[in-house]
Order: sequence, then structure tokens, then C-alpha cells
Amino acid sequence: MAKTNPLANKLVTIFGGSGFLGNYVAQALLERGVRLRIASRNPERSFNLKPLANLGQLQFLRCDITNEASLTAAIEGSEAVVNLVGAFGGDLRRLMSEAPGAMARLAKAAGVQSFVHVSAIGSDDVSEVEYARTKGLGEKAVLANFPKATIIRPSVIFGEDDNFINMFAGLIQMLPVLPVFGPDAQLQATFVDDVAEAIAVALEGPARYGGKMFELGGPESLTMLEINHRIAAAQGRKRYFIPMPDGASSFFAALPGTPMSRDQWALLRQGNVVSGECPGYKQLGIEPRPLGLFLDKWMMRYRKHGRFTPVTGASAA
Repeated sequence: MAKTNPLANKLVTIFGGSGFLGNYVAQALLERGVRLRIASRNPERSFNLKPLANLGQLQFLRCDITNEASLTAAIEGSEAVVNLVGAFGGDLRRLMSEAPGAMARLAKAAGVQSFVHVSAIGSDDVSEVEYARTKGLGEKAVLANFPKATIIRPSVIFGEDDNFINMFAGLIQMLPVLPVFGPDAQLQATFVDDVAEAIAVALEGPARYGGKMFELGGPESLTMLEINHRIAAAQGRKRYFIPMPDGASSFFAALPGTPMSRDQWALLRQGNVVSGECPGYKQLGIEPRPLGLFLDKWMMRYRKHGRFTPVTGASAA
């Protein structure tokens, strides 16, 4: 007889569930038979999940995470809570420090059994980079109010519909010569399905995983220059990449309207790999998958002749 999942029929609230990662976390939880509540500023962005849920298994709630009454309504009746909210713009301290702390406090008061807070590798409450600093403050606020919360720190997350690989893929498709910012920065990019699975596993075992911090990095470390080369090769395109010095990259990031903010540039420059000081995928029983496992298939739509494009050539340096 099949074993019932410990989350089956439990109500789980996901804050920020309408985003890129939220879509995958929702799928991982729906497969486990949870009753899922998507709490988001724009919950309609998650309506694509409806066909994946059984009758009554999925609900949507418009939520303002900076408003305690709104948070209380979203948490009411929940047995587990996940916070996925992250941003590079707006009031970062309020969104990624104060709001998570309030979520944790209200969840504890409501008797929530599991709380998973998704932060990021490199989070540091004394960092000069606002994003990293507010993420670090958020971790502290969560643990202060819900000591048995699980903190998940992923590296850069990639997926078929991400804004990371696809941004570079679009540029490589269009331009014969491209600058590469932070060309030597090491990234341990991790697959979105693996991160979603890690969150679900942590929710399943609060007694085992609660109060711990996990750093999630993929099985290989690649530089930004190597990632660009791989994308070009998977498209079957010959491209010339120009490694940009830090001064030029910093100036570009400071310009209004550019696709990279100052915080994003500062974080990229630092690299994004696991520290080795925290448990990771192994301790969660997950074997992470590399980018190379998916890249050729995902780049098919960017090739000149689709699946008929030869991809044996490599991109130029």
C-alpha cells in the first residue's frame, strides 16, 4: 500500500507563490496532495496551476505582505508556510526583512508547524550590498520569531522559463559580439525543480530540518564567460565575447534602464557558490542536476533552423 505523504491534505500557504520559483514549488506540493493557498500581490499570475489541482485543492489570495492584517488572513488555518518573496527594487528592508519577520511571528502565533524561508547564497546582515544585507536581516528576523524555521539559500536558479539563461540566450541569438560582465565570476547555478523539491522536503520534516540553514548549489561551478560560451554552442552560433573590466561593468550597472542593477552587479562580482559551511542537497536526499542536462533542448527555439540546426561548433572567444 502506498505511503501517505506527511503533507497530504494539509493547508500550505506560499507567499510570493506567483513568481518563477513559486510555480515550481506549487507543483511539487500539489503532487504531494497538499491544499495550497497562493498568497501574492498578483495571484492571477498563478492561474496556470488550476489544471494541475483537484477540486478544492488550490486557492488564491491577494495579499500585501507589508500589511499584518493581510498576512494574518493568508496564514489563517495553515499548517505550513513558505516565503519566496524577493526583490531588487522598492523598499527592500520592508519587503525582505520586516515582512518575513512578521510572517514568522504570526505563523508561530497561529500554530503553524513548518516554516520555510527562501533567502539567497551570500546573504549577510552587515553587507554593503542592500539586497544581501536585507536578505541577511530577513533570515535573522525569521529565526528570532520562528526558531524552528528552515532557511533555504539557493544559488542563481535556472529553468526553462527563467530570466537568467533566457536573457543571455536572447542576446546571443541577436548579437554577433557581446560584452560579458563579471566574466570570471563563479556561479553554482541550480535547477529550479531541485530547489522546489528541497523546499517540499524541508516542509515534510520540520523536526529534522527545522532550525537549519541549507545552501543549494548545482553540481558544477561555471564562470559567466563559460556560461555564455555554452549557450552559444547549444544554439549552434559562433559568437565573440568581450570580457568587460569591473570599472566598465560598474558604470553600466549605474545607468538607468539597464537590465542589471548595482546590487545585481555587486553580487555577480562576488560570485555565487556554496560556502561549504552549511548542509545542502545531500543532507536533503536530493541529487542536483547540471545545466548541461537541459541546455541543448532549451536552446532549440533560439537556433536559426530549430532542431535542424547543427550544433557541433563552439563559440569563439
